[in-house]
Amino acid sequence: MRFSVLGAAILSAAFVRADVADKLEDASSSVSSAVSKPKFTPTTLKAPFLEQFTDDWESRWKPSHAKKENDKSTEEEWAYVGTWAVEEPSVLNGMEGDKGLVIKDKAAHHAISAKFPKAIDNKGKTLVVQYEVKLQNGLECGGAYMKLLQNNKALHAEEFSNASPYIIMFGPDKCGATNKVHFIFRHKNPKTGEYEEKHLKNPPMARIVKTTTLYTLIVKPDNSFEIKIDGESIRNGTLLEDFTPSVNPEKEIDDPKDKKPEDWVEEARIPDPDAKKPEDWDEDAPFEIVDEEATKPEDWLEDEPTVIPDPEAEKPEDWDDEEDGDWIAPTVPNPKCDEVSGCGKWESPMKKNPEYKGKWSAPMIENPAYKGVWKPRKVKNPDYFEDKTPAKFEPMGAIGFEIWTMQNDILFDNIYIGHSIEDAEKLKAETFDLKIVAEKAEEEATAPKAPETPKSPMDLKFMDDPVTYITEKFNLFITIAKRDPIQAIKFVPEVAGGIGALVITVLAILISVVAGGSAPSKEQVKDAAKKAKDATVDAKDKAAEAVTSGAEKVQAEGNKRSTRSTAS
Repeated sequence: MRFSVLGAAILSAAFVRADVADKLEDASSSVSSAVSKPKFTPTTLKAPFLEQFTDDWESRWKPSHAKKENDKSTEEEWAYVGTWAVEEPSVLNGMEGDKGLVIKDKAAHHAISAKFPKAIDNKGKTLVVQYEVKLQNGLECGGAYMKLLQNNKALHAEEFSNASPYIIMFGPDKCGATNKVHFIFRHKNPKTGEYEEKHLKNPPMARIVKTTTLYTLIVKPDNSFEIKIDGESIRNGTLLEDFTPSVNPEKEIDDPKDKKPEDWVEEARIPDPDAKKPEDWDEDAPFEIVDEEATKPEDWLEDEPTVIPDPEAEKPEDWDDEEDGDWIAPTVPNPKCDEVSGCGKWESPMKKNPEYKGKWSAPMIENPAYKGVWKPRKVKNPDYFEDKTPAKFEPMGAIGFEIWTMQNDILFDNIYIGHSIEDAEKLKAETFDLKIVAEKAEEEATAPKAPETPKSPMDLKFMDDPVTYITEKFNLFITIAKRDPIQAIKFVPEVAGGIGALVITVLAILISVVAGGSAPSKEQVKDAAKKAKDATVDAKDKAAEAVTSGAEKVQAEGNKRSTRSTAS
């Protein structure tokens, strides 16, 4: 009975799996509505700039229609054609009614900005920059960072581009091996008036997840900074010590006019000029010589070639001797050589020459004329300055997202730019802390669960889980059969019989369909079932016979080995 059940079960396994998959998909779609979600309520907090993308967002944010300024390496022009929308997340939405600014196009340049009601000046104040990023389709290559733009009269939203001067750039960026959270600030040289970008030396990695991530930057008047991700402190340091190039240049530099004297000796060790090659030193002696003491092994087959024509090779049917020439079978290693020390002409092996010394060279000694490694003398740096308060950033007049990315549906939300760490924490508590709980609950509920299987396939029961039963039994049969087919039939006889029944059943059905051009009749199905049953019984008998004969072979082999052991 088990054989016929298995044959039918294998045939229907695919349908079982498909039905299970459909049910899982239906369950997944209902999880989102089942997870308890908070409802969005606009905050009452105040800040120099606080954006939650409420219905009046278009009065503040303006897409750019400028062309991206190119570097000198390319003449291509790129326009900011990427579109923007404000909408709720379509993936793991953790708060009802909470909308965000969304990048809508793949592989496109996007630019949008919003002017501050009043220029933000953090001199003598703490600067706090905080915003949410939601990578709904992941992030393989692209940015999700923001720019705080320099306040000036030329700040026109429709002309915002990569060339627009910014004061701070902050946020995640990933492409290939690059994965970091940028923190860059532009510093003005008080002597030349030129600006230079200062990059954080050791930026933290961005979190590439589909749940919301909260990025926070805090810069204090004492030049210290802190980067938080999801409220957790990730990186701390100072603007004076942790950025490259450094804010302040070196006080002294190498004198460009100083040149190394021609007689300066930098070689610390030299060959001993007084050393001489010994008279018995033979530079021509070879590294290896023939081992004259070696003898040919007794089992060496000198008349056997190392390779022979492949006895299993056959001339291709389309081989034309007149056009392709005489066919020659490919060669394979001579199997007789594997059983002995070697084949072919025997030659004495080589061994290391005990007289070998190689080319003579004088030993090294300390150089009496050595003066050390030359370095130019130091002089005062004419460009030196000292800025003790780089945290006094220039006034910032707008925020902008100027981004190229291969993924769309990147969402930004709950932007805080101000001077209160406490208010930023309160906004986090009102928004991120609430939605992330619902997002993770939905993510966990919809994650595919690994099936719980018994430790051993022998513990499985067909009625408990037909698909797992068939899969595990079949895999066990194949694994054992690779080493010992007899043992495979012995340990998993239901597979051996089931395969036979399945093959004949499928063939019977296919033949009837092909012959008649329509579904098989009841009589045809009964006939196919009878043949399958007969094949099952036959397979079961053969399995039993194979196991018996296999056991006898094992016993005979054991007796043979026992006899040999006693005789020796």
